[in-house]
Amino acid sequence: MMKKTIVAALSVLVCGAAWAADGTPATADAQLIKKGEYLSRAGDCIACHTATNGKPFAGGLGIESPLGTIYSTNITPDKDTGIGNYTYEDFDRAVRHGVAKDGHSLYPAMPYTAYAKVTPDDVKALYAYFMHGVEPVKQANKDTDITWPLSMRWPLGVWRWMFAPDVATAPAANAAAVADADKQALLRGQYLVEGLGHCSTCHTPRGVALQEKALSDADGSAFLSGGVVEGWLAKNLRGDMTDGLGSWSKEDIAAFLKSGRNGHSAAFGGMAQVVQDSTQHLTDADLNAIAVYLKSLPPVNKDATKPLAYNETVAQALRTGTDKGDGAMAFLNNCAACHRSTGKGYTETFPQLALSSTVNSADPTSLIHIVLKGAQMPGTTAAPTAYAMPGFDWRMTDKEVADVVTFVRASWGNQGAKVSASDVAKVRKDVGAAPQPKR
Repeated sequence: MMKKTIVAALSVLVCGAAWAADGTPATADAQLIKKGEYLSRAGDCIACHTATNGKPFAGGLGIESPLGTIYSTNITPDKDTGIGNYTYEDFDRAVRHGVAKDGHSLYPAMPYTAYAKVTPDDVKALYAYFMHGVEPVKQANKDTDITWPLSMRWPLGVWRWMFAPDVATAPAANAAAVADADKQALLRGQYLVEGLGHCSTCHTPRGVALQEKALSDADGSAFLSGGVVEGWLAKNLRGDMTDGLGSWSKEDIAAFLKSGRNGHSAAFGGMAQVVQDSTQHLTDADLNAIAVYLKSLPPVNKDATKPLAYNETVAQALRTGTDKGDGAMAFLNNCAACHRSTGKGYTETFPQLALSSTVNSADPTSLIHIVLKGAQMPGTTAAPTAYAMPGFDWRMTDKEVADVVTFVRASWGNQGAKVSASDVAKVRKDVGAAPQPKR
């Protein structure tokens, strides 16, 4: 026992970390590593830094950008190909400042504009996890597919100077020190949404320089008002009744993040992965905090405060067969079995289309994408069954997809605008769907 104690003490002096003689971290470090693992879940680091069928955090995932494909890097503690030689300062510069160990600027596909708000204490926990809680993987990083001169890195330094915020030196507000429980939750939710959760990376529209138009609600109502990512509309998360979260309760939001579904909708596209790998692993307290913060955001359209109302007319017409229009017939033949003639679907199994914020969004990209290529809910601990919808790209022409999407967007009280065959053709091309069938 004395021998093990001496060895452990020497390891602290030599290595600078409290590791036990059997190779496991001592209690304090184990807690820090565990905290870092949780924070890595909150930041969804595994999503971008793990290739399909690849080893966790070994990088190699292709991320499409308007300039070309950017491949995520190996962030395992391998000393040759990963970040094993990074000091804490090197790690912090990369995560919060967007600067790699060798000094080159990172592409903002790495959301350092959000991570700039992460506190130093949380960065230290992340560093402990990635250095001592992640298996090292020897896998060389890939170069980008961006062609010269767009591949030059120096303009990224100018981009960082123009658009990256100052990094946090301390917590913006100490939620634990606030006596009011609702205020605590609000501050914690703001920290998670604006920082580690980097929700604005997808849910905020971007400007001509590919910068997010707002990094917080203080920057304006563009923040979390919705954006298109890889052929999906990352929906409006503000308080709008038609296309936002105005009709969702805090409980609805928390349930969606925990299970990937609720009475309003189901996670699909990139959000399904976020729920699968990140939000389902958060504590109920943190999920509630996120919900409290999101519900605090006012709507983009402050005049549209009235929720949509369900209308029975279309459901009756479908049941009696009085609607013979192309969109109605396409819906009956392809959609009604799951989503029902009422448009109400089956709760937490087949999402409702009536009054859906996805259906009523001004941008119909996600709805068209789902019809063309299908989608699958995440399988979570709270809701293990991963229900899926098949794609109809091989079966329906652009006009037929446009007809059914337009029908859905104008039925049961929905107020979405008409969709054209050319709209469908563009999405079909953008998402790599099968060519439309010949008639």
